[in-house]
Amino acid sequence: MTQLTPVAVLGASGRMGSEAVKAIRNSPDLTLVAALGRQDPLEELIAAGAQVVVDLTVPESTERNVAFAVEHGLHAVVGTTGWDEKRVAGLRTLLGANPGVGVLIAPNFALGSVLATAFAARAARYFESVELIELHHPDKVDAPSGTAERTAALIAEARRDARMPGSPDATQSARDGARGCDVDGIRVHSVRLRGLVAHQEVLFGGVGEQLTIRHDSFHRESFMPGVLLGIRQVGSHPGLTVGLDGYLDLQA
Repeated sequence: MTQLTPVAVLGASGRMGSEAVKAIRNSPDLTLVAALGRQDPLEELIAAGAQVVVDLTVPESTERNVAFAVEHGLHAVVGTTGWDEKRVAGLRTLLGANPGVGVLIAPNFALGSVLATAFAARAARYFESVELIELHHPDKVDAPSGTAERTAALIAEARRDARMPGSPDATQSARDGARGCDVDGIRVHSVRLRGLVAHQEVLFGGVGEQLTIRHDSFHRESFMPGVLLGIRQVGSHPGLTVGLDGYLDLQA
């Protein structure tokens, strides 16, 4: 008989959390041992016997939640935004003191989105111009999205490696925000519109041609295969992994 992996979900009553609870319950190799809300004590994770914690809470809580998990030897799969460089550095230090514990921070769990970002990074060195448009529901609290920030960072890195100049732009006057925001030299535009879930376009332009790489999530179910992949693999990847692509073979 296969031993089931005991999993706990933080933020279980939220939109993503409720989908994660459902997906874990429907997985034959996992067992849900705790589904906690924002006010529930983290000590319940220990009492429940969780081995993997899925954090789908809010930016104000995620750092404390993950630190608790690491300090108690629990692996963590994190989909909450707010992990800036300072927080990530602190987590790396904490993980250094707790070898064997794995943490995955994923800006996006949709496999198609992860692939689209990887494809965009590959294409970045071949086009003179690039800009991003990310489109989400109006209840999203951050802009630009974590996915757009990571996509822009990977594109910028690829272009630097190829010694490419910045995208041409002759704009001399513009209203605030008209040209989006600058993420590592890449222009990113955020749309917030009722009816949307999570969507992103990367626009590449060259002489006489345009390449668009677009991904659409129409329902939060689209994130669950990536969440389950993270749960199943985080224990085999000690230390910190940023981005679900770290668990995928995208080198070919």
